[in-house]
Amino acid sequence: MEAWLALGFLAGMAQALQGAVNAQLRAVVQSPLWATLLSFVVGTIALGVLVLAARAPLPAQLPTRAWVWAGGFLGVFHVGAALVLVPKLGAGTTVGLYVAGQMTLGLLLDHFGFVGVPLHTTTPLRFLGAAMVVAGVLLLRLT
Repeated sequence: MEAWLALGFLAGMAQALQGAVNAQLRAVVQSPLWATLLSFVVGTIALGVLVLAARAPLPAQLPTRAWVWAGGFLGVFHVGAALVLVPKLGAGTTVGLYVAGQMTLGLLLDHFGFVGVPLHTTTPLRFLGAAMVVAGVLLLRLT
């Protein structure tokens, strides 16, 4: 279990760094759209290398439900928003807002089982934890 927690922590750190790096990319190319596209092109190439190195077989079938393909659009929104927000709000506040949004929707997905997420009841303590994250973002904005 600790390895999964460490992976989540490191992924969160990577997300913060990604926003800061992409904001610099945006400053160089002077376009949030081009910076987002370039980020995804580099990521696609890196993922292609990983797929080839792992010799991952082609999927036997592709998803038939249209909403399953929305992840790519959500990724574009996430990356594009971060590279606009980091220069305006700072990396800490941007990441805090992302975490607060993720926590809020994550609890709803858990509680109601939306989009195939296994049910995990939102207890008062889980709700308090999410509220503390939101409070942390407010504190970041006050300073």
